[in-house]
Amino acid sequence: MVLKCLLVTKTQEAETHLLGASDIQRIAASIGVTPTKKLGQNFMIDPGTVRRIARTAHVGSDSAHTQVVEVGPGLGSLTLALLEAGAHVHAVEIDTTLAQQLPLTVERYAPHASTEQRLAVITRDALKVTAEDFHATTGLDTAEPFALVSNLPYNVATPILLTFLERFAGLSSAVVLVQNEVAERLTAAPGSKIYGSPSVKLAWYGKAQKAGMVGRNVFWPVPNVDSSLVEFTRFTPEQAGASRPAALKALTFELIDAAFAQRRKTLRAALKGHASAEQIATAGIEPTLRGEKLTVDDFVAIAREVAKAAPTDESTDTVGKEEQ
Repeated sequence: MVLKCLLVTKTQEAETHLLGASDIQRIAASIGVTPTKKLGQNFMIDPGTVRRIARTAHVGSDSAHTQVVEVGPGLGSLTLALLEAGAHVHAVEIDTTLAQQLPLTVERYAPHASTEQRLAVITRDALKVTAEDFHATTGLDTAEPFALVSNLPYNVATPILLTFLERFAGLSSAVVLVQNEVAERLTAAPGSKIYGSPSVKLAWYGKAQKAGMVGRNVFWPVPNVDSSLVEFTRFTPEQAGASRPAALKALTFELIDAAFAQRRKTLRAALKGHASAEQIATAGIEPTLRGEKLTVDDFVAIAREVAKAAPTDESTDTVGKEEQ
């Protein structure tokens, strides 16, 4: 079986042509595309880099993850590497011209993947795409395990990652290429100056770590910032367990947002109107601390105390009935 997988991979590599700088620029010129900052478009032009991303993600025919969602495939550099690995790629592209070109690029440069129909494209804003969109357009069941592997648009990288985790229970792992500053924030630990709301919220879902830098010269056009890979693994229901109660998620995130909206203030001041100093102390947290010192578990502990003082479902239902 291992030998068979290796042979399949080698055959696919031989049949796949990954895009270099001249390929990218030729395709872009042929369809009249000029990269725009508005859409955060920086196209990858180095075959070695896209293969590295695909391998870091552990996706494909000889992996647990064969279903991959790619946000912002652009001209198809990473798409081809994922298809080369044997993955089924569900691409979400907001640009209509690029979305129409992508299947043609795959047909030319990865004919085996095209024949096997391992690429499907959704022309949508990634922040608005739904489970129904995936099911109807590509056949992907987002409740089942899949991986997110993308060179995310720099201007919306964090919202896309957190929105996908919120919206799709099947997103079990991710490898995303983002601006280095964003990678630092996503993987920051409590106490760091760059630790903030995205760091804590991502920690609710699972574990994130940096998986290496990517040089500026692998992009066209060359960006003015450095890039890094972020590798993420979602907690299983067993791992999350009682420490991540779904019923407390909204309240926990509300407390996180409040704490970091005024990050220089103490919890006593920043959470005023959300949690009392007594509730914070009862949770085992010093009210004079700032939010940047707390772990996600600390915020969950405060949320538990706040929830205890909230009206029960029964009393809420009674009030609703009386109002009706």
